[in-house]
Amino acid sequence: MSWVLASTSPRRKELLAQAGFSDTGFSFVQVAPDIDESHIAGESAADFVLRLAKEKAAAGLALCTEIDDAKVLGSDTIVVLGEQILGKPVDRQDAQAILASLSGQTHQVMTAVAVTNGTTTLTRLCQTAVTFCELSAETIDAYIDTQEPMDKAGAYGIQGLGGCFVQAITGSYSAVVGLPLVETRELLTEMNLIK
Repeated sequence: MSWVLASTSPRRKELLAQAGFSDTGFSFVQVAPDIDESHIAGESAADFVLRLAKEKAAAGLALCTEIDDAKVLGSDTIVVLGEQILGKPVDRQDAQAILASLSGQTHQVMTAVAVTNGTTTLTRLCQTAVTFCELSAETIDAYIDTQEPMDKAGAYGIQGLGGCFVQAITGSYSAVVGLPLVETRELLTEMNLIK
């Protein structure tokens, strides 16, 4: 086994398995990279998410000392409204503010994917426009009560109850979930991992 997903996300695990479907021998293990996800002043949103994906892949590779010829995939997803990067909410009040800001607006979801074997690192950046319907304060509170928004960038999960708020999407649905399938397959192919 040489393929590693540098994430413990069940959503990314499922999507990576889908991306490798055409290779009957495709399998992978998961590791939990620990990196500083702080934004650097002046760093663009695209540069930020690409840097995090590369750092997760590199940190994942460092955890693979007992895996021969490890190839590690790292990924990160951010939500951007205008010039503001909306991370995971720190508390209920923050989740309310994030969801209220997304209400009736179109935002960008940027997901970066990086694959490294320690010698070569390849990346892809996928940007998707997501438009929310108008959300009442009552709807926002009811959604936060479910706890779904509390561990997600932008305070919503499109694959869960948060999908009820998505009026339109332009781009990759799977990227909004956490791993763009087309771009991930391209990277796997470039690294000669699948056909």
